[in-house]
Amino acid sequence: MTTTPKPTVLFVCVHNAGRSQMAAGLLTHLAGDQIEVRSAGSEPADQLNPAVIDAMREVGVDITAERPKLLTTDAVRTADVVITMGCGDTCPIFPGKRYEDWQLDDPAGQGIEAVRPIRNEIEARIRDLITQLT
Repeated sequence: MTTTPKPTVLFVCVHNAGRSQMAAGLLTHLAGDQIEVRSAGSEPADQLNPAVIDAMREVGVDITAERPKLLTTDAVRTADVVITMGCGDTCPIFPGKRYEDWQLDDPAGQGIEAVRPIRNEIEARIRDLITQLT
C-alpha cells in the first residue's frame, strides 16, 4: 500500500501574531494530522495578539503556546501551499508551489468584537482548504 505524503500548508502574515496564527490553529484543530501546518511572519511581533488568543479559545482552540516566527526561504520551499495574508511581496516565490492571498482585515490593535468576524472568515476558508487537500 502506498501512502501519499501529507500536504504542508504555510500561513504567512506580517507579524505572525493574528491572522496566520488563527489560520494555523484552526487548520490543526480541524484537519488533525492529515495536514502539516506552519505559520510565519515577515516582521514577527513579540507576542500573539491577546484578542486573537481569546477569540480562538471561544471556539475551543488553544494557541497560547504559539510564538511569532520569522518567515524563512526554507519554510516556503518545503511547503506545498503558501497562503499569504496581507504581507505583500515579502514572500519568496518558488515554481510549482500553490499560492493564495487571503484578503482579511488585520486584527492588530482590535478588540475581540472585531476579531471574531475575522476568525469566522478564516474558519470558512480553512474548511474549504481541507476539502481541497484531503
